[in-house]
Amino acid sequence: MTLATFAMDVRDSRGRRYAEASHPYRNEYARDRDRVIHARAFRRLEAKTQVFTTRFSDHFRNRLTHTLEVAQIARTVAAAMDLNSDLAEALALVHDIGHPPFGHEGERRLDRRMREHGERFDHNLHALRIVEKFEQSYLDFSGLNLTFEVREGIVKHSRDYAAAEYPDLAEYLLDQRPPLEAQLIDLVDEIAYNTADLDDGREAHLIDIDEARAAVPLFGEKYAEVERSYPGGKPKLIFNEALRRILDYLATDLIQQTLSRVNDTGIRTVEELRRDPVRLASFSAEAGARNTELKQFLYTKLYNLSALVDERERSAAALDELFQYYMDHPDAMPDSYRQQFQFEPAHRIVCDYIAGMTDQYLLRQHQERLAGPPPKRSLSR
Repeated sequence: MTLATFAMDVRDSRGRRYAEASHPYRNEYARDRDRVIHARAFRRLEAKTQVFTTRFSDHFRNRLTHTLEVAQIARTVAAAMDLNSDLAEALALVHDIGHPPFGHEGERRLDRRMREHGERFDHNLHALRIVEKFEQSYLDFSGLNLTFEVREGIVKHSRDYAAAEYPDLAEYLLDQRPPLEAQLIDLVDEIAYNTADLDDGREAHLIDIDEARAAVPLFGEKYAEVERSYPGGKPKLIFNEALRRILDYLATDLIQQTLSRVNDTGIRTVEELRRDPVRLASFSAEAGARNTELKQFLYTKLYNLSALVDERERSAAALDELFQYYMDHPDAMPDSYRQQFQFEPAHRIVCDYIAGMTDQYLLRQHQERLAGPPPKRSLSR
C-alpha cells in the first residue's frame, strides 16, 4: 500500500514484547488483526450488550456486530487518508474487547466496586490485561504478544492518561499523542453507534421517524433528500438510505477535516504528529455539532427510556451481587482464578472474572450461586 508520510509504517513499528519471526505473507499489523479475531474474548463480544439485550430481540446489534461495523468504517476512512488500514482495522476490532457484561452500566458498577478498594475499572485498561495476560494461545508467551502500536492504541485511542497517575503505563509514551490510526477510532466508533442505535431504536418501535426528523436536522435533511429522489418509496427503505447518507457525511467530514488539520500544522512524520500538543483527528465544527444533536436525541428518546433503564438496573444489580458473592466465597470461582490469589488481591481477581463474562453467563451464575447454598469452605487470605 502507498502510505502518507504521517501514516504508521509497519516497518517502523517498535515491535512485539517477545521477538517473533516475520510471517511470509502477512505484515505485523495484519497478524495482530488476525490474533484479535481468533481470541476468546473477541468471540464473547457476541453475547455482550450494545444497547438492547437479547431479551428484546436477537435482531439488534450486540457488542460484536458493533465492533465489526466500527472496523469496516475505520478501514475505509484510513485507506481514504492513505493511513495504515491494517493498523486501523486491528485497533477497531480490539477497541471494545475489555467491555464487561451489560455495557456501560456494567462498567460503572465494576468501577464503583473497585473504588471501594482504592482502584478503578477502565475497559481500555482491562482490554490491555486481556491481550497481555488472559488470552492463552501460544507456547512461547502469555497473551497475544501484539505489536507496541496496537497495545498503545488500546490504551490511548479514546483518551490521554497522565503519567503521574498511571506510572504502570509509562512504556506507552503517555506524554505523546498516538498515531493518527489510533486517534480515528473513537470518532469512527461514534459514527458507527450513533447511526446504528438510531436504526435499532426505530426497529424496536421506540423512535418515531417524524419526531427524529424534527429533532435532528441532519437526519431530517437526509430523509427529505431521499424522499425527493425516491417519491413513493417504502418508508423503511427511505430511512435506511437516509442513515447511509448520514454515515457517509460524517465519515467524509472526518477524513477531510483531519487531513486539513494535518496539512495546517505542516506535520510530515509520525514522530512530529506524536509531539503535537493536541489530537488532530476531528470532525469539523459543523459536523461535530450535528453529530452532537444526534447523540442528544438518542439519550433523550432511547437510552433513557424507562424500559431500557430498568433492564440495565436489574442486570447491573445482579453483577453487583455476584461480585460480593465471589468476594465472600472465592473458592466458588474456577481454579484458574483461585490460583491467582497468591499474586493479586481478591477484588482484582473477582473483577477480572466478572468482566470476562457474557451477559447470560453472569445471569446464570447469579441465579445458581445466590439461589443455592453457599460453598462449604472459603479461602483464607
